[in-house]
Amino acid sequence: MNYLVVGGSSGIGLALVKKLVAEGHQVYSASRHEGDLPAGVTYIPIDVLGDVSALKEQLPDVLDGLAYCPGTINLKPFGRLTEEDFLLDYKVNVLGAVKVIQLTISKMKAAGNASVVLFSTVAAKTGMGFHASIAASKGAIEGLTVSLAAEFASTKVRVNAIAPSLTETPLAQNLISTPERKEASNKRHPLGRIGTAEELADAAFFLLSPQSSWITGQILSIDGGMSSVRNF
Repeated sequence: MNYLVVGGSSGIGLALVKKLVAEGHQVYSASRHEGDLPAGVTYIPIDVLGDVSALKEQLPDVLDGLAYCPGTINLKPFGRLTEEDFLLDYKVNVLGAVKVIQLTISKMKAAGNASVVLFSTVAAKTGMGFHASIAASKGAIEGLTVSLAAEFASTKVRVNAIAPSLTETPLAQNLISTPERKEASNKRHPLGRIGTAEELADAAFFLLSPQSSWITGQILSIDGGMSSVRNF
């Protein structure tokens, strides 16, 4: 099968690329930097803030799935967030996904049972201070997910999103840069630790695979219990 992972050069995206390759799939990784991709992966240089038309030219006619993994972590008090902060988060998290899906949807419709996986955040539904900009943009991702799931259902293209909590990735390094910070983050989760890129990649792999062929329009919370379990 043919899969496209946008943001596949690091973090959750790279973990997903490695898992797809290990299972024998043809994988296309699109991002600003190639990173340390496994052998056999086709790299497509794009910046989701700019022109992504190279995807249409370099991808095969049939695409079985797309995972859009770029994200932002811009945590500030609300009064310090600028219009540019909100616009950047929206452009990376939402408009980038929109552009990629619009360019690839015909290829996914041709597959007959394709899957789109987007990424939200636990903060979109669980109130968390200093998350106003990121939560607003990821809330838009959840709306986009259910809307596209409805629109594409008749063509057998499924659309789901994963809403993680803090995950150990390069993007999150500033939040867990010391043992003390990491321990504090661990303690905020009912299961006692933050997530790993591989755990989120496993969930994305499932949603991309035919094993999830009767799942669409869902927001899957993978957050160590943060959104639903209260510690006493």
